[in-house]
Amino acid sequence: MAAVLGENLAQMEQLRKLEEMKKTLLGRILTKEALERLARVRMVNPELSGQAELYLLQIYQSGKLDGRVTDLKLREIFRVLSKDTKKGKIIRR
Repeated sequence: MAAVLGENLAQMEQLRKLEEMKKTLLGRILTKEALERLARVRMVNPELSGQAELYLLQIYQSGKLDGRVTDLKLREIFRVLSKDTKKGKIIRR
């Protein structure tokens, strides 16, 4: 039992460290305005913000990111991602 508890604590600590690293990288990648927008979107749509964060970190790690991501660029990313997640039409009878 104690081994399982210790393992869970270690996993929680590792997740906390990963979140800190992600937060630090996003702070480097995004302008202040874009970072604020990401935080607001995270409150109302965590799935969309998670997809955007993953995308931003991937392009950063691949070296395809030139300069910082502005609020305008982030809005475009959200627009494209939300367009991809919309499925089908609602049919009313």
